[in-house]
Amino acid sequence: MLRRKPTRLELKLDDTEEFECVKKELEVSSHSIMDKWDGKTREQMINERISYKPHPKPNTLPSLFGNL
Repeated sequence: MLRRKPTRLELKLDDTEEFECVKKELEVSSHSIMDKWDGKTREQMINERISYKPHPKPNTLPSLFGNL
């Protein structure tokens, strides 16, 4: 199979302006996300999203062996 020679990409003034605009929007949105961040871990956010409520493991001796 034949390989083509690499093509040259040329940026126009519109392209650079659009890039700067998108870059500013991302910076602004990332700051607003950080303001809303409430300290949840990734695992907690996933559990909340899938409606999973993990139960803590019991640490007392009778609860480990059940009711005999």
